[in-house]
Amino acid sequence: MLQIGPHSIATRVVLAPMVGVTDQPFRQLCARLGTRLGIAEMISADRSLWGSRKSHHRLTGRGGFGTLWVQIAGNDPAQMADAARAQADLGAGIIDINMGCPAKNVCGKGAGSALLRDEPLVASILSAVVAAVPGLPVTLKMRTGWSPELRNGVQIARIAEDCGIRLLSVHGRTRACRFEGEAEFDTVSEIVRAVRLPVLANGDIGSAERAAAVLARTGAAGVMIGRAAQGRPWLCGSIDAALAGTVLPEPDATAVDALLLEHIALLHDFYGEQQGLRIARKHAGWYLGNSTEAREFLRAFNQIDSGKGQLAALRCHFESRQDRGALAA
Repeated sequence: MLQIGPHSIATRVVLAPMVGVTDQPFRQLCARLGTRLGIAEMISADRSLWGSRKSHHRLTGRGGFGTLWVQIAGNDPAQMADAARAQADLGAGIIDINMGCPAKNVCGKGAGSALLRDEPLVASILSAVVAAVPGLPVTLKMRTGWSPELRNGVQIARIAEDCGIRLLSVHGRTRACRFEGEAEFDTVSEIVRAVRLPVLANGDIGSAERAAAVLARTGAAGVMIGRAAQGRPWLCGSIDAALAGTVLPEPDATAVDALLLEHIALLHDFYGEQQGLRIARKHAGWYLGNSTEAREFLRAFNQIDSGKGQLAALRCHFESRQDRGALAA
């Protein structure tokens, strides 16, 4: 069981929030395939921006899991508190604070992992948000520090616990590392030992074997899966089952093809055809991989300007691949 305030969820695997990835269609698929808990896409704490088309979809795309876990990003305590209250009014069950995003457009505004350089501001933001939503648990997603020279994850974790944070998700890289090199879990282990909070270990976890090894090494309460789930909506559920002792078979090509078609149709329906077909292109690339055959197909697929055309092209591609496989056999 993963305990987050009053919420007790029978899982050790959480789907990470990823902008442009973990929208409602993706979360719906993941939930159907065994994922029990995940965080919706990050949204700015600046409510004046909530009228944009992107924010509209993030605010209206509330489905996926039984407990709605949302993430806000910003650098102003009062603004963050206001956003948390608004999210609670919209039905959020858990509020997550982003102090892990390494993106330039986020850090350049002093938000995301840029906050790790300013421990007093971290405390102010966390305290303000916790006080703003007394009925809801507040969680924190963070990195191990700003840079390898300023790896202050343990100090940030202790501040978070003192401020009333109920769970930590820790990516095993600093902001300066972005997504380069390998995630390190020594700091995550130190954080687990330093606080009484449940900690989720995050970074480079893409298999049940890797998840089990990270859990054994760190003593974390669970793992958070991010980029490895792109194009694999079954992954979190599969890893969760394996950690509980049940090994699920990897979906075969036919099952993956069906999932991709379902996913593309969900995107068209949720976003509307024109925006949906643009978003569908990156998801198709993640599902199909980087083989020469896939790259050639995707070059043509990315020029298609209708939803029906995308689905028809995918069906033809799958049938052609099956025919080639039958001839080879």
